[in-house]
Amino acid sequence: MTSLGTAVARTQCWVRAHALASDGALAAAVLVCMLVGSFADPPDGHGAGPSFGNRTPGALSVVLMVLTAGALVFRRRAPMPVLLCVGGMTVVELIAVQPPAPVVLSTVIALYTVAAHTDRPTTWRVGLATMTVLTAVAMVFSSGVWYAQENLVIFAWTGMASAAGDAVRSRRDFIQAIRDRAERAERTREEEARRRVAEERLRIARDLHDVVAHHIALVNVQAGVASHVMDRRPDQAKEALAHVREASRSALDELRATVGLLRQSGDPAAPTEPAPGLQHLDGLLDTFRNAGLPVVFAANGAEHPTRLPAAVDLVAYRIIQEALTNVRKHAGPAAKAEVSVVRVGATVEITVLDDGEGTGEPADGGGHGLLGMRERVTALGGTLTAGPRYGGGFRIQAILPLETPVGDMAATGEDR
Repeated sequence: MTSLGTAVARTQCWVRAHALASDGALAAAVLVCMLVGSFADPPDGHGAGPSFGNRTPGALSVVLMVLTAGALVFRRRAPMPVLLCVGGMTVVELIAVQPPAPVVLSTVIALYTVAAHTDRPTTWRVGLATMTVLTAVAMVFSSGVWYAQENLVIFAWTGMASAAGDAVRSRRDFIQAIRDRAERAERTREEEARRRVAEERLRIARDLHDVVAHHIALVNVQAGVASHVMDRRPDQAKEALAHVREASRSALDELRATVGLLRQSGDPAAPTEPAPGLQHLDGLLDTFRNAGLPVVFAANGAEHPTRLPAAVDLVAYRIIQEALTNVRKHAGPAAKAEVSVVRVGATVEITVLDDGEGTGEPADGGGHGLLGMRERVTALGGTLTAGPRYGGGFRIQAILPLETPVGDMAATGEDR
């Protein structure tokens, strides 16, 4: 069954690729059938079928049969002109020759072609007109009674040609519609996959920026302290180098965790440490304090903030990390910072203030740090404001909703 289906499919492909040759073969077969039929006597009406030996086609009939068969070679290139041509010659045969030769067979093929290559309204209009004209001419000019069998055959064959052509066209359109839907679905899946890849790349880029900017800034500060006091206060230099080692190790661990998300299936397992959140905020603040940045923290009057949803928890941690990094890098050596996490109804407000010379990044989000924070907050449906404070310093405030869409979990951070 499979081999038969394959053979049929190959034949169809060949016919579509060599339309003129296949139509020429069909025209030759139709001509042979018409010539054979022209030697047959019509049925006598007593139950006996057609007989041979008493009838010979005339010259006009032979010419018309050859011309109509030849016109069928171009039936798919010009369906309607071919139908008009062979239909007209069939009318001539029905009027001039009695009993007529089966030239109507060419009209049936041409009518089927028109039905298979046009729309349904055109099919039924042309089919009804062809069937009416040929049947009426045959009945009017028939040498026998008007309801003779050969006249009714013309009516039946032209009607069946229209119906068969319309059915073939409908099936072809249905199959093409299925293919189009499948192609659109495939394109949609590919576009969705590309969109998800782009979103994941953006998220990883934000994480890498946060990790590298924070830890490298601390390493730079502590290395500068160690270099400055190396000769006069070696104990303090040793403590600063210890902070450098701790910050670099933390940076490597977070980089390993972030880059591990890029591993393919089958690669060694990536680290499974939980993503940072406000439960690790004390350690984060201590790293800045050890780097010489005084930080005051408040959270609803309590020592530790209330437990937040995973996505909100991660974004809040990253905002505080990036904001304090900017303070340490750009606010000046004498700057102080204040961090507050306040839960207000269905939102949580994260505020980072400093009294230094400014963060060095434009307030409209032109810097990468502010841009990353704004993207994280927007992904959760929150708002971020950043700008200079009255009297000096800089202020960053983010308001995050506690209830976030499910899809935002993937857009804002790592799995917890």
